[in-house]
Amino acid sequence: MDASNLRHLFLFLTLAALASTISAHNITDILAGFPEYSSFNHYLTETKLADDINTRTTITVLALNNGAMDALAGKHPLSVIKSALSLLVLLDYYDPTKLHQISNGSVLSTTLYQTTGNAPGNLGFVNITDLKGGKVGFGSAAPGSKLDSSFSKSVKQVPYNISVVEITAPIIAPGVLSAPAPSASDVNITALLEKAGAKTFAGLLVSSGVLKTYLAAADKGLTIFAPNDEAFKAKGVPDLTKLTSAEMVSLLQYHASAGYNPSGSLKTSKDPISTLASNGAGKYDLTVSSSGDSVVLHTGVDSSRVAETILDATPLVIFTVDNVLLPQELFGKAPSPAPAGEPVSAPSPAPVLAPSPVEAPSPLAASPPAPPMSPEGAPSEGPAPAGSEDSTADKKKSAGHVSAPALFTVLVTVFASVVCSFFMA
Repeated sequence: MDASNLRHLFLFLTLAALASTISAHNITDILAGFPEYSSFNHYLTETKLADDINTRTTITVLALNNGAMDALAGKHPLSVIKSALSLLVLLDYYDPTKLHQISNGSVLSTTLYQTTGNAPGNLGFVNITDLKGGKVGFGSAAPGSKLDSSFSKSVKQVPYNISVVEITAPIIAPGVLSAPAPSASDVNITALLEKAGAKTFAGLLVSSGVLKTYLAAADKGLTIFAPNDEAFKAKGVPDLTKLTSAEMVSLLQYHASAGYNPSGSLKTSKDPISTLASNGAGKYDLTVSSSGDSVVLHTGVDSSRVAETILDATPLVIFTVDNVLLPQELFGKAPSPAPAGEPVSAPSPAPVLAPSPVEAPSPLAASPPAPPMSPEGAPSEGPAPAGSEDSTADKKKSAGHVSAPALFTVLVTVFASVVCSFFMA
């Protein structure tokens, strides 16, 4: 083997070794090996927080044993349980060693609850304090909150990707447990859509009667993909006024899926998503792709980016999307019969709609989430927020915390190039 091929082989082995150090985690699988956390694991899955955890790197899960978890879950609805558990997921890596070596003895760490938009001030932050005698206390970052929980033991670490440690009790931010359980039937869907800039879509739901279908499905779980007003004006959108009543019903039902699928669940979705329009007459499903924080829905005719979360209140989630979702069954080259909607008296034959090219949005480059802003209203002498100089130094030690999906893509690209060069040499 000549020197050139030896160099290629060396580079290949180096890349393979590097790739083996990058592995995605699965919190459900991690906890499955510890029966004492079976209740905690169950509720992470039930609330779909497990999906969100699995899409992130550099994360710490504060696990509750079965006794502590059952005491929390037995008194509150699922929506409240999700908020409480969101406070136990820290967006930073803390293993036992780091917990006992916190700079200045105390730090504020951002949690998943802060990312929901439901945490005013600093309610989405957790105070971690290294106490005397080797103990570490945890509590809400809200002024005056006590350290009601403490570090119990280590469960599992994958440096510097995910750390799971046990704490003695839930971390409760003011108002979290007393929040009323939302009822999907009480949510004013059209008002939320209009406020979010989806007035056209809201009007179509009302005029077609499909809003009633949404409301009937909402209490059991519903995910809505609402095109914004600009989406209906975009170039390439067919003239929807030419659709029959049944076709319009199918189109609007296509923009919703039975079941609760928040952003984290969409990112981990591998199978096609059935919509309210799905039945034996046609698939009417969606496929999903994601890159970083960007989620894109594909119909077979066009694609659309999930732009914003309007509402995430278990079991109802509402997103805005950049484009009208055009099902292949209605707008493809060989359309199949649309599912029967509400009874329509003697509908006229549907006009033949030629497929119109829809420009797919260019994929968004994956980029790491912006660092959290310092919590407002925190005491001037209180603990420094995570992301301080000490925290930054820790992150540099962990190779910059490059996200596994992004780096894996780079490695695969380089690997393919190396292999091609090797065989062509």
